Amino acid sequence: MKICFFGSSLVSSYWNGAATYYRGMLKQIAALGHDITFFEPDAFERQAHRDIVDPDWAKVVVYPATAEGWRGSLDAAARSADMLIKASGVGVFDRELEIAVGALPARTMRIYWDVDAPATLEAMGNDAEHHLRRAISSYDIVLTYGGGDGVVSAYRAMGARDCVPIYNALDPETHFPSPPKPEFACDLGLLANRLPDREQRVEHFFLDVARALPDKTFVLGGSGWDTKSTAKNIRKVGHVGTGQHNAFFGSGLATLNVNRDSMARFGFSPPTRVFEAIGAGACLITDKWPGIEHFLEPDREVLVAANGAEIAGHLDALNPDRAAAIANRARTRILNQHTYRHRARQFNELFAGSSSRIEAAE
Repeated sequence: MKICFFGSSLVSSYWNGAATYYRGMLKQIAALGHDITFFEPDAFERQAHRDIVDPDWAKVVVYPATAEGWRGSLDAAARSADMLIKASGVGVFDRELEIAVGALPARTMRIYWDVDAPATLEAMGNDAEHHLRRAISSYDIVLTYGGGDGVVSAYRAMGARDCVPIYNALDPETHFPSPPKPEFACDLGLLANRLPDREQRVEHFFLDVARALPDKTFVLGGSGWDTKSTAKNIRKVGHVGTGQHNAFFGSGLATLNVNRDSMARFGFSPPTRVFEAIGAGACLITDKWPGIEHFLEPDREVLVAANGAEIAGHLDALNPDRAAAIANRARTRILNQHTYRHRARQFNELFAGSSSRIEAAE
């Protein structure tokens, strides 16, 4: 099947948390025999911060971040695609693309792939005139990378024909244990860009914990934190390219996951960082959200905390042997149940009859 995919970026993780998900999913979908072209805008300096070359499993088309750019790319994609996927959060001309893709002829299967369903649904719920309220029913199906039954029910209530979560996962060829690096050594590390709907939670779950534990060391990676006032025992390392993620996660006693507000409320939304960190052999501490037990067993494969005080408690009780045991059990679980190969098979089974449908439409 010829699949054309419009997303934020496949080749750059710069201000682009979806990069790992796109790479893992599309590489394994291509391995099942599908032909993939990924369309991304030349925006937000991502092309200047590429961290992979164009992969051999997908053709990458970088188009100008202009009205002419997206229209020309969509026209080209529509002429050749059996399936056309519009992901959320492209970053430029999202509204226009989402309306235009939904209006394509029925001979092309139209998929809306929401990589931040809680935020999208909150935006739709808060705006009676939101364009997706009208456009979403035109899509054949909505795929999401998280959200569980709450997201599925909400999308159906908004008019989606169907909604299926295809969760984040691990690409073991990309994220695996590697030698630690001194610049990332710490008791607790956090890799997260500074975003408005995450910052307050980072304050409570990481920055306040560092202030409360002055004898422990903390490393904060991600863009946007350079102007943030933090305790002296926090070392800020800025943007960490994907090539350094394994070392980042494997260099600390533990690593922290902090979900954004909307993801924590909806639950069942493990971000890519969870799987990256566990693949790299990290002991993971995560903020508490519904559905974590669907992916990892609390206290045995992951440490879960409802607030900063509980994170401090986990750190006080953690030693290298216990951290290694938790990390090893988690990695075994994820490798057995939650890799992108598992997710690609789910995708393939979901669309097993699409070729015959396309032929019938022609």
